[in-house]
Amino acid sequence: VQLVETGGGLVQPGGSLRLSCAASGFTFSSYAMSWYRQAPGKERELVARIFRDSAMTDYVDSVKGRFTISRDKTKNTVYLQMNSLKPEDTAVYYCNARRSINTILYSENYWGQGTQVTVSS
Repeated sequence: VQLVETGGGLVQPGGSLRLSCAASGFTFSSYAMSWYRQAPGKERELVARIFRDSAMTDYVDSVKGRFTISRDKTKNTVYLQMNSLKPEDTAVYYCNARRSINTILYSENYWGQGTQVTVSS
């Protein structure tokens, strides 16, 4: 199983980034895909989740209206479009795959290695 995140970097406040997570080694359509982030000295938090059929998404309140999660089943890839970035969005962003049936989540899950996002002028 592999989850490979790309797209992180340094961006000014108000800017945009798109993170990608390429998945392999498991049945992509059977997993809910999520983005988590962890800032220095803070716990890892769920940022956004998209369920297997793409019909349902969840976002942490602090990113609603600014971030959009999507998935492409033809490429086994999940994306996080991040707009209007703020300094408080600075963190390592991790891709997560969790086995699911409809909106029921199971314990089996996998993590990527993380990609750094830094929002600073």
